[in-house]
Amino acid sequence: PVSVTLKNIGTQPKAAMGHNFVLLDKNTDATKFLDAGRDNPSGEYMAAAQSFHVLAKTKLTGPGESDTVTFKAPNVPGDYVYLCTFPGHYVSGMKGIMTVTR
Repeated sequence: PVSVTLKNIGTQPKAAMGHNFVLLDKNTDATKFLDAGRDNPSGEYMAAAQSFHVLAKTKLTGPGESDTVTFKAPNVPGDYVYLCTFPGHYVSGMKGIMTVTR
């Protein structure tokens, strides 16, 4: 099992600067995933039709909020992208790669 705790230590309101952690399935095109949800703030900037790509996620957090997600690491070795879905955050560097080895 893997646990990720995200704590938003910012001061701006969630509507202006929310943060989350979303782990995508292997080989998901992150840009297409984000483009599909860009206009969906009520869905935490994720399109419902793209939810099958999400392996794990936290809620979108505002200032002083935190959220923890615990999940089983994928069985297939490889690189899995994680990112923040808030508009503009991915391109500004709020992303990373979880590498699974077996």
